[in-house]
Amino acid sequence: MVVKSQIKFIRTLQQKKCRIQHKMFVVEGKKTVNELLASDIEVYKVLTTDENYKKEIGEVCEIISQKDLSHISSLKNPSSVLGVFYMPKPLNIDQEDWVVVLDDVRDPGNLGTIIRLCDWFGIKNLICSSSTVDCYNPKVLQATMGSITRVNITYLQIESFLKEYKKPIYGTFMNGSVVYSENLPEKGALVMGNEANGISKEIAAICTNKIAIPQFGKSTTESLNVATATSILLNEIRRSSF
Repeated sequence: MVVKSQIKFIRTLQQKKCRIQHKMFVVEGKKTVNELLASDIEVYKVLTTDENYKKEIGEVCEIISQKDLSHISSLKNPSSVLGVFYMPKPLNIDQEDWVVVLDDVRDPGNLGTIIRLCDWFGIKNLICSSSTVDCYNPKVLQATMGSITRVNITYLQIESFLKEYKKPIYGTFMNGSVVYSENLPEKGALVMGNEANGISKEIAAICTNKIAIPQFGKSTTESLNVATATSILLNEIRRSSF
């Protein structure tokens, strides 16, 4: 059984500063835990209330009581499986394909969905500003549904990165050119901005191309959700390569 000191430690990993300090994170749910176990990400410990699951996983898995699992879970209705993993080191950014760059995306659900979209559309590199929500936030991890194992996520000063980037930089703006009329290249950067404020002035000044998704309905809707907009634009980027 899991001891109290382990429970206390794992609970601290719900905080970003503790995740950064220990370079570890927590995921919940059998599907997501299994995805990470099948990846190259190193496991620290798996906890479960299910004896059969423990037999399936082996020594790395320990039994925990439902009460203790509820104490360390971030969910209102905890799953029967919780895993603790070491953060992988970011890989070198491959610039031989498109990269997605996030400028201050704050909502965990949006980031998690964008990670899944990158996985779906084969975007290997997701670059996040330092102010973008932590990709190991429990809500982000829930939304990725395991896709975090297949996308290289790097946090850095995106202004410096984009200034040195040698390929076209497409920023998303309300007054940009209609994306459907653009002749999109095989390689480039797609910049998505903050949910409320869009792309910052500093980053906007670096963008070489400004694009927009046209609105066909009534103008009562101010803008698209950033994850929804990302899905439309990535679809158009990949469609252009056919």
